Amino acid sequence: MNWRHKDLIDLDDWTREELNLFLEQANYMEELLNRPIKKVPALRGKLIVNFFFEPSTRTRVSFELAEKMLSADVVNWSSSGSSVSKGETLRDTAWTLEAMGADAVVIRYGAVGSADYLSRKLKKASVFNAGDGTHGHPTQALLDLHSAWKKLGNLEGSRMAIVGDVLHSRVARSNIKAFSKMGVKVILSGPATLMPTDIPSLGAEYDPDPRSAVKDADMIYLLRIQKERQEQGLIPSLDEYHLRYGATEELVSLAGKDALVMHPGPINRRVEIASEVADGEQSIILKQVRSGVAVRMALLYLCLGGVRN
Repeated sequence: MNWRHKDLIDLDDWTREELNLFLEQANYMEELLNRPIKKVPALRGKLIVNFFFEPSTRTRVSFELAEKMLSADVVNWSSSGSSVSKGETLRDTAWTLEAMGADAVVIRYGAVGSADYLSRKLKKASVFNAGDGTHGHPTQALLDLHSAWKKLGNLEGSRMAIVGDVLHSRVARSNIKAFSKMGVKVILSGPATLMPTDIPSLGAEYDPDPRSAVKDADMIYLLRIQKERQEQGLIPSLDEYHLRYGATEELVSLAGKDALVMHPGPINRRVEIASEVADGEQSIILKQVRSGVAVRMALLYLCLGGVRN
C-alpha cells in the first residue's frame, strides 16, 4: 500500500487501512527507540521548521526528537522575536519559510483552520498540524490510538469514555475521529457547560453521569481542566469538579481492572485525576508520552521520505 498523504491537517480522510498501516510503522519506529543508537538517516537532507505560536512541551519536544532521530535538519521558530511579532502575516511567514528551503512545517496556532490555511499557501512543503484552536490535534490522537492498540490489540467493539472539558478540547475531537474509525464506541461525560452542542455529529454519545459513562469501558480518557474555566463560571469549583468528575480509584473501579487510564498531559492532580490513579497500574500516561515520539517519527517518515506516491 502506497502512502497518499503529504500533510496531516486532520484525520477526516484517513481510512482504517491507513490507520493500521500507520500503527505498524509506529511500532517499527518504537523499536528504533529501544536500540543503543537511535538515529537513522531516513530524512537526511530534509529541513523541518517547528512553528509554535502557543506554549507546548510534549508536542514540541517530541516532534523535535522525532525529526532529529530521523536525521532531518531542524529549525525551531517561535512567534516571539520573529517577524510575526512585528506584524507579518501567517501567509508571508509561510512563504518566507518555503523560500528558505523548508520541506515541512509543524505548526501550532490558536486559530481554527490555521494548518489547513498554511497547507494551501505552501506550494511544496508538507504541513503537520500540532494543534489549531479547538479544532484538532491529530498527532495526539494518533499517539493515543497507538498506546491503546499496543495494550488492547484489536480495538473493534471496545468502549472509550472521554471525561472532562470536551467543548474546548481539540484532543477530544481528534480522538473521537481516530478511535471511531477503528470501531470504538466513544462516550463523552462532563458538565453540560463544558459539552459541545453537536455531540451526535461528532460521532459520539453523551452521558452526564461519569459513573455510568465509564461502566465497562476499556479506556478512560481524562481531559485537562483549564483553570480559566472556573473563572468563567463554567464549573462551580475545582474541588467540586473533582468530587463529581475526577478519576478516583472508586470511579476507575467501575470500568474494571483491565481498563486503561489515559490523559494528554499536563495533568492537574486532584482536579481531573487523583494521584493514586495517575500513578497506578492502569495508567498508561507515560507510555503515551513515549508513543508520541515513535508516532511522530512514523508520520514524518511516511509523508516525507517513505512510501508516499
